[in-house]
Amino acid sequence: MLDIETWPKLREPVLVLTLTGWVDAGEAGALASATLAAQLEGARQFGTYALDDIVDLQQTRPTVELVEGTTRRITWPKVTLIAGRAGRDVVVASGPEPSLRWPSFARDLVDLASRLGVVQAFTLGGMPAAVSHRYPVNVLATATAHSLAQEVGAMRADYEGPTGVQTVVQHELGRAGIPTVGLWAQVPHYVSGNPSPPAVRALLARLRELAGLHIDLRDLDEQVERYREKVDEGVAERPDVAELVRAIEAQTVEEVSGDAIAAEIERFLRDQ
Repeated sequence: MLDIETWPKLREPVLVLTLTGWVDAGEAGALASATLAAQLEGARQFGTYALDDIVDLQQTRPTVELVEGTTRRITWPKVTLIAGRAGRDVVVASGPEPSLRWPSFARDLVDLASRLGVVQAFTLGGMPAAVSHRYPVNVLATATAHSLAQEVGAMRADYEGPTGVQTVVQHELGRAGIPTVGLWAQVPHYVSGNPSPPAVRALLARLRELAGLHIDLRDLDEQVERYREKVDEGVAERPDVAELVRAIEAQTVEEVSGDAIAAEIERFLRDQ
Protein backbone atom coordinates (compact mmCIF):
# COMPACT_ATOMS: atom_id res chain seq x y z
CA MET A 1 0.00 0.00 0.00
CA LEU A 2 2.97 2.33 0.58
CA ASP A 3 4.35 3.44 -2.77
CA ILE A 4 7.60 5.43 -2.64
CA GLU A 5 8.92 6.83 -5.92
CA THR A 6 12.27 7.96 -4.49
CA TRP A 7 13.26 8.23 -0.85
CA PRO A 8 14.15 11.87 -0.16
CA LYS A 9 17.45 12.69 1.53
CA LEU A 10 16.48 14.65 4.61
CA ARG A 11 18.25 15.96 7.69
CA GLU A 12 16.39 15.55 10.98
CA PRO A 13 12.99 16.27 9.41
CA VAL A 14 9.78 17.12 11.21
CA LEU A 15 6.65 15.20 10.25
CA VAL A 16 3.32 17.05 9.99
CA LEU A 17 0.33 14.70 9.78
CA THR A 18 -3.35 15.36 9.11
CA LEU A 19 -5.87 12.55 8.60
CA THR A 20 -9.42 13.74 8.07
CA GLY A 21 -12.62 11.83 8.71
CA TRP A 22 -12.92 11.89 12.50
CA VAL A 23 -12.96 15.50 13.78
CA ASP A 24 -11.52 18.46 11.91
CA ALA A 25 -13.74 21.43 12.73
CA GLY A 26 -13.40 24.29 10.27
CA GLU A 27 -11.20 22.01 8.12
CA ALA A 28 -8.44 23.51 10.24
CA GLY A 29 -5.99 20.61 10.09
CA ALA A 30 -6.50 19.80 6.41
CA LEU A 31 -6.16 23.41 5.29
CA ALA A 32 -3.18 24.05 7.56
CA SER A 33 -1.35 21.05 6.09
CA ALA A 34 -2.20 22.15 2.54
CA THR A 35 -1.00 25.70 3.27
CA LEU A 36 2.27 24.42 4.70
CA ALA A 37 2.85 22.05 1.77
CA ALA A 38 2.26 24.88 -0.71
CA GLN A 39 4.95 26.98 0.99
CA LEU A 40 7.67 24.34 1.14
CA GLU A 41 10.85 25.11 -0.79
CA GLY A 42 11.62 22.37 -3.28
CA ALA A 43 8.37 20.61 -2.43
CA ARG A 44 8.04 17.21 -4.04
CA GLN A 45 5.49 14.44 -3.65
CA PHE A 46 7.71 11.43 -3.12
CA GLY A 47 5.12 8.80 -2.35
CA THR A 48 1.58 7.80 -1.48
CA TYR A 49 -0.21 5.36 0.78
CA ALA A 50 -3.12 3.80 -1.12
CA LEU A 51 -6.28 3.47 0.95
CA ASP A 52 -8.76 1.98 -1.53
CA ASP A 53 -8.65 -1.44 0.20
CA ILE A 54 -8.96 -0.10 3.75
CA VAL A 55 -11.57 2.67 3.49
CA ASP A 56 -15.35 2.54 3.31
CA LEU A 57 -15.75 3.83 -0.24
CA GLN A 58 -19.37 4.80 0.43
CA GLN A 59 -18.10 7.22 3.07
CA THR A 60 -14.79 8.26 1.47
CA ARG A 61 -15.61 8.14 -2.20
CA PRO A 62 -13.13 8.24 -5.10
CA THR A 63 -13.34 11.29 -7.34
CA VAL A 64 -13.75 11.53 -11.10
CA GLU A 65 -12.49 14.14 -13.54
CA LEU A 66 -12.63 14.60 -17.28
CA VAL A 67 -9.42 14.48 -19.29
CA GLU A 68 -9.53 16.34 -22.60
CA GLY A 69 -13.27 16.68 -22.18
CA THR A 70 -14.15 13.03 -22.78
CA THR A 71 -12.02 10.50 -20.88
CA ARG A 72 -12.86 9.92 -17.23
CA ARG A 73 -10.07 9.50 -14.71
CA ILE A 74 -10.70 8.03 -11.26
CA THR A 75 -8.64 9.16 -8.27
CA TRP A 76 -8.74 6.74 -5.35
CA PRO A 77 -8.40 7.80 -1.69
CA LYS A 78 -4.80 7.99 -0.54
CA VAL A 79 -2.42 9.66 1.87
CA THR A 80 0.05 11.87 0.01
CA LEU A 81 3.64 12.30 1.17
CA ILE A 82 5.38 15.59 0.37
CA ALA A 83 8.90 16.64 1.39
CA GLY A 84 10.51 20.07 1.28
CA ARG A 85 12.02 22.80 3.44
CA ALA A 86 10.54 25.49 5.65
CA GLY A 87 13.69 26.57 7.45
CA ARG A 88 14.28 22.88 8.16
CA ASP A 89 13.34 19.66 6.38
CA VAL A 90 9.64 18.83 6.58
CA VAL A 91 7.47 15.89 5.56
CA VAL A 92 3.74 16.59 5.17
CA ALA A 93 1.46 13.54 5.21
CA SER A 94 -2.22 14.19 4.59
CA GLY A 95 -5.35 12.39 3.45
CA PRO A 96 -8.47 10.62 4.75
CA GLU A 97 -8.27 8.19 7.63
CA PRO A 98 -8.71 4.51 6.77
CA SER A 99 -11.72 2.52 7.94
CA LEU A 100 -9.86 -0.76 8.54
CA ARG A 101 -6.59 -2.16 9.85
CA TRP A 102 -5.62 0.83 11.96
CA PRO A 103 -2.82 -0.97 13.85
CA SER A 104 -0.97 -1.99 10.67
CA PHE A 105 -1.59 1.44 9.10
CA ALA A 106 -0.11 3.14 12.16
CA ARG A 107 2.89 0.81 12.14
CA ASP A 108 3.50 1.54 8.48
CA LEU A 109 3.54 5.30 9.16
CA VAL A 110 5.88 4.81 12.11
CA ASP A 111 8.21 2.72 9.91
CA LEU A 112 8.06 5.45 7.27
CA ALA A 113 8.96 8.12 9.84
CA SER A 114 11.85 6.03 11.13
CA ARG A 115 13.18 5.40 7.62
CA LEU A 116 13.05 9.15 6.90
CA GLY A 117 14.88 9.99 10.14
CA VAL A 118 12.00 12.00 11.62
CA VAL A 119 13.00 13.51 14.97
CA GLN A 120 9.76 15.31 15.81
CA ALA A 121 6.13 15.00 14.69
CA PHE A 122 2.95 17.05 14.87
CA THR A 123 -0.65 16.19 14.12
CA LEU A 124 -3.12 18.96 13.25
CA GLY A 125 -6.88 19.24 13.69
CA GLY A 126 -9.82 21.40 14.71
CA MET A 127 -12.33 20.76 17.48
CA PRO A 128 -15.76 22.44 17.88
CA ALA A 129 -16.03 24.48 21.06
CA ALA A 130 -18.30 27.01 22.77
CA VAL A 131 -16.08 29.96 21.86
CA SER A 132 -16.66 33.24 20.04
CA HIS A 133 -15.48 33.94 16.49
CA ARG A 134 -14.48 37.43 17.66
CA TYR A 135 -11.76 36.17 19.98
CA PRO A 136 -8.31 34.78 19.08
CA VAL A 137 -8.38 31.04 18.42
CA ASN A 138 -6.99 28.95 21.25
CA VAL A 139 -4.87 25.92 20.32
CA LEU A 140 -4.81 23.04 22.76
CA ALA A 141 -2.29 20.22 22.64
CA THR A 142 -1.81 16.56 23.41
CA ALA A 143 1.63 15.01 23.83
CA THR A 144 3.24 11.59 23.91
CA ALA A 145 5.25 12.22 27.10
CA HIS A 146 4.77 14.18 30.31
CA SER A 147 8.00 16.13 29.80
CA LEU A 148 6.88 17.09 26.29
CA ALA A 149 3.49 18.16 27.63
CA GLN A 150 5.20 20.51 30.08
CA GLU A 151 7.09 22.12 27.20
CA VAL A 152 4.10 22.78 24.94
CA GLY A 153 1.59 23.83 27.63
CA ALA A 154 -2.14 24.53 27.04
CA MET A 155 -2.93 20.85 27.21
CA ARG A 156 -6.18 19.25 26.07
CA ALA A 157 -6.96 17.18 29.14
CA ASP A 158 -10.74 17.20 29.12
CA TYR A 159 -11.56 14.32 26.78
CA GLU A 160 -11.71 10.56 27.18
CA GLY A 161 -13.60 8.35 24.74
CA PRO A 162 -13.67 7.33 21.08
CA THR A 163 -10.85 8.68 18.96
CA GLY A 164 -9.52 8.77 15.41
CA VAL A 165 -6.62 7.07 13.68
CA GLN A 166 -4.60 10.29 13.88
CA THR A 167 -4.43 9.89 17.65
CA VAL A 168 -3.52 6.21 17.23
CA VAL A 169 -0.60 7.17 14.99
CA GLN A 170 0.48 9.85 17.48
CA HIS A 171 0.52 7.23 20.23
CA GLU A 172 2.54 4.77 18.14
CA LEU A 173 5.06 7.44 17.13
CA GLY A 174 5.60 8.19 20.80
CA ARG A 175 6.11 4.50 21.57
CA ALA A 176 8.73 4.41 18.81
CA GLY A 177 10.66 7.23 20.48
CA ILE A 178 9.53 10.04 18.17
CA PRO A 179 8.16 12.91 20.32
CA THR A 180 4.78 13.86 18.91
CA VAL A 181 2.43 16.73 19.68
CA GLY A 182 -1.22 16.94 18.62
CA LEU A 183 -2.40 20.51 17.99
CA TRP A 184 -6.15 21.21 18.14
CA ALA A 185 -7.61 24.58 17.20
CA GLN A 186 -10.84 25.46 19.01
CA VAL A 187 -13.42 26.47 16.38
CA PRO A 188 -16.74 28.14 17.28
CA HIS A 189 -19.26 25.32 17.16
CA TYR A 190 -21.82 27.42 15.30
CA VAL A 191 -19.51 27.77 12.26
CA SER A 192 -17.52 24.56 12.63
CA GLY A 193 -18.81 23.14 9.34
CA ASN A 194 -17.19 25.86 7.24
CA PRO A 195 -13.50 26.49 6.49
CA SER A 196 -12.04 28.61 9.30
CA PRO A 197 -9.07 30.82 8.32
CA PRO A 198 -8.60 31.94 11.97
CA ALA A 199 -8.22 28.31 13.06
CA VAL A 200 -5.82 27.54 10.19
CA ARG A 201 -3.72 30.57 11.08
CA ALA A 202 -3.67 29.68 14.77
CA LEU A 203 -2.51 26.11 14.04
CA LEU A 204 0.26 27.26 11.73
CA ALA A 205 1.41 29.95 14.14
CA ARG A 206 1.68 27.39 16.94
CA LEU A 207 3.39 24.88 14.63
CA ARG A 208 5.85 27.56 13.52
CA GLU A 209 6.68 28.31 17.14
CA LEU A 210 7.08 24.73 18.35
CA ALA A 211 8.81 23.23 15.29
CA GLY A 212 10.91 26.25 14.31
CA LEU A 213 9.45 26.38 10.80
CA HIS A 214 9.37 29.31 8.41
CA ILE A 215 5.69 29.84 7.56
CA ASP A 216 4.30 33.01 5.97
CA LEU A 217 0.95 33.94 7.53
CA ARG A 218 0.29 37.24 5.74
CA ASP A 219 -2.27 35.87 3.26
CA LEU A 220 -4.10 34.23 6.13
CA ASP A 221 -4.20 37.53 8.01
CA GLU A 222 -6.28 38.99 5.18
CA GLN A 223 -8.52 35.93 5.04
CA VAL A 224 -9.13 36.14 8.79
CA GLU A 225 -10.37 39.72 8.54
CA ARG A 226 -12.77 38.89 5.69
CA TYR A 227 -14.01 35.79 7.49
CA ARG A 228 -14.84 37.62 10.69
CA GLU A 229 -16.65 40.34 8.77
CA LYS A 230 -18.83 37.72 7.04
CA VAL A 231 -19.63 35.95 10.29
CA ASP A 232 -20.50 39.28 11.93
CA GLU A 233 -22.89 40.01 9.05
CA GLY A 234 -24.54 36.62 9.53
CA VAL A 235 -24.84 37.11 13.28
CA ALA A 236 -26.42 40.55 12.77
CA GLU A 237 -29.18 38.95 10.69
CA ARG A 238 -30.05 36.42 13.39
CA PRO A 239 -30.96 37.74 16.85
CA ASP A 240 -30.92 34.20 18.30
CA VAL A 241 -27.36 33.67 17.06
CA ALA A 242 -26.32 37.07 18.37
CA GLU A 243 -27.71 36.13 21.79
CA LEU A 244 -25.77 32.87 21.75
CA VAL A 245 -22.54 34.69 20.90
CA ARG A 246 -23.13 37.22 23.67
CA ALA A 247 -23.73 34.39 26.13
CA ILE A 248 -20.52 32.67 25.09
CA GLU A 249 -18.54 35.88 25.39
CA ALA A 250 -20.07 36.52 28.82
CA GLN A 251 -19.37 32.88 29.75
CA THR A 252 -22.97 32.45 30.87
CA VAL A 253 -24.05 29.85 28.33
CA GLU A 254 -25.09 26.67 30.16
CA GLU A 255 -26.18 24.43 27.32
CA VAL A 256 -25.17 24.90 23.71
CA SER A 257 -26.75 22.51 21.22
CA GLY A 258 -26.51 24.93 18.32
CA ASP A 259 -27.77 22.54 15.62
CA ALA A 260 -30.31 24.89 14.07
CA ILE A 261 -28.11 27.91 14.64
CA ALA A 262 -25.13 26.18 13.03
CA ALA A 263 -27.21 25.26 9.99
CA GLU A 264 -28.30 28.87 9.48
CA ILE A 265 -24.86 30.40 9.89
CA GLU A 266 -23.27 27.78 7.64
CA ARG A 267 -25.94 28.42 4.99
CA PHE A 268 -25.13 32.12 5.13
CA LEU A 269 -21.38 31.55 4.72
CA ARG A 270 -21.89 29.14 1.82
CA ASP A 271 -24.02 31.77 0.09
CA GLN A 272 -21.14 34.22 0.28
